Order: sequence, then structure tokens, then C-alpha cells
Amino acid sequence: MKIVVVGGTGLIGSQVVALVRDGGHEVVAASPSTGVDILTGEGLAEALKGADVVVDVSNSPSFEPEAALDFFTRSARNLIEAEKEAGVRHHVALSIVGVDQVPDYGYYRAKVAQEEAVRSNGVPYSIVRATQFFEFIAPVMDMSTQGMEVRLPSTQLRPIASADVAAAVAEAAQGEPSYGVRNIAGPEVQTLDRLGEITLAVKPDGRSVVTDEAAGLFAGMPDGVLVGDDTVHVASTRYEDWLKQN
Repeated sequence: MKIVVVGGTGLIGSQVVALVRDGGHEVVAASPSTGVDILTGEGLAEALKGADVVVDVSNSPSFEPEAALDFFTRSARNLIEAEKEAGVRHHVALSIVGVDQVPDYGYYRAKVAQEEAVRSNGVPYSIVRATQFFEFIAPVMDMSTQGMEVRLPSTQLRPIASADVAAAVAEAAQGEPSYGVRNIAGPEVQTLDRLGEITLAVKPDGRSVVTDEAAGLFAGMPDGVLVGDDTVHVASTRYEDWLKQN
């Protein structure tokens, strides 16, 4: 098959590109750096020419609600039009576990709008929802650092290695459309403040974690939203093991 990976030069996309290429498929990594802009539509028609599958792992450059909504709705609309023109027969989208459970969280509302566009566009689809990536923990800690204190809430997370996410997305891309959602998560439920402590125990830098329920991106997030339910597919990589290996 010819598989186009939108966001194919990013953290997840570059790994998906490698995996499907190893599976024997022709792969196009589509991103602004390769001349494809899903917001303007520039380069889309050429990239999708002859494509069987489109994988969308692109991400908004902003977490601000209106900017994220504009990015995900406009890019989805452009992709859908280009896919129909090219005769694409499978659209795979990466989303977030629990995305439809927190309507007051603007970035999640934007992702829900993207999912709705995927479901209603007439192109057969599969949606993979993942929990937060291991690689996301350190930036969240940096954003919540004040002096030598990392202020984090005790919000429950079940983070997952990006490699495990990429493997699930690549598997979906090489299979048949599911017309549904597959939820994937890491093997352990931890609180965000505890994840910070684990991080600094493995990679100490002089900072310490202070539990602050009002701090950071996930403050006030209801327990259970970010961990998935009993139907979630559980990956094997543990966060502490991943930290030691990276």
C-alpha cells in the first residue's frame, strides 16, 4: 500500500513511518518541512496521489482552545477533501483517551471536533486514542517549575511510551478500517506528582516535587479520565524502565 503519514516527521509520525516502511509499504512523511501544509492545503494533492491510507498524527502548535480548534477542524477539512479526491480508502487518526469526558477543557474539545470530522467524512476510518506519552512528563514538569520546586497535582495518569503508541497506529494503518475507537495506555496508573518524583529519582537535578492541586495543565482533571476503562489495551513498557533506558 501507499501510506501517507501526516505529521510524519514528529515524535510519533517518524516512528510510524519507519514501522510501516519495514512492513513493506510505500510511505510518504507529510509535514511542512517536506512541503505539505494541511492548514493551507499546499502539497496535499500531490502527497496523496495514489494513496491507500492516510495516517493523521499531526498536532496543534498551540494548546490555546481557539487556536487548537481552528487547527484541528481546518486541517481535518482539508485532509478529507484531498482524501476523497485521491480515493483514499482508510483514514487513521490519533486522539486522546478520555477526550470526550471533559467538555470544559478547550484542547480536548478541539480533538473531539477532529474526531467528529473523521467519523462523518465518508472515508472509512480507525481512531486510536492514547494516554499521555512518557516524553510529555518532563515538559509538564518544566512548565510547572518555580525556582527549585516542581508543583504538580495528584491527577491520575496512565502514561505510555511513544514507541508503543506508534506501534498501535502502524498496526491500525496496515489493517482494515475499524469504524471505531481503540484505547491504549501504559501498564501503570500513577499520580502526576508521583511521576515527577520518579523522574527526579532517576534523573536528579536538584529540584523537588511539591503537590499542588491547582498547578499545571492537568489541575482539576477528574480522576479516571486520563487512565481509560477496563477495555483499554495495555502496553508493556513501564515509565521507570523507560527513563533508565533513555
